Amino acid sequence: MKNWLFLAGVNGAVAVLAGAFAAHILGSRLDPRMLSAFNTAATYHLVHSLALAIAALAARGAARKRANIAATLFLAGMILFCFSLYLLALTGWGFLAFATPVGGIAFVAGWIMLALAGLKLETP
Repeated sequence: MKNWLFLAGVNGAVAVLAGAFAAHILGSRLDPRMLSAFNTAATYHLVHSLALAIAALAARGAARKRANIAATLFLAGMILFCFSLYLLALTGWGFLAFATPVGGIAFVAGWIMLALAGLKLETP
C-alpha cells in the first residue's frame, strides 16, 4: 500500500508540474492542437494519480489483489497514455501515438478492477 501511495503522490506532483509547464511555458510555443494534447495528458495524469491513491487505500483484505491490479493498470495508463501525449506534443514523434489508446484501455480496465475491488472490501 505505501509504495502505491508514494507513486500516487509523485505522479500527482508531476501532473501539477506538467500543467503549470503547459500554462506558463508551452502556451506560446506549441501549436494549439499539441498544447491541447499536452493539457489532456496533464488532466488525465492528475485524475489517475488520485485513482492510484484510492486503489492503494483499497488494497487490504479480500480486495487486495484486485486493488493492486487496478493500481498497476492506472500506473500503466499514466505511462502509456500521458507520457506518450507529453512526448508527442513536445517532439512531434507520431510513432508514439500507438501507445496512447493502449494507455486509455489500461485506464478503463483499472476503473473496472477498482470497482471489483470495492465489491470485495469488508465493511467495519
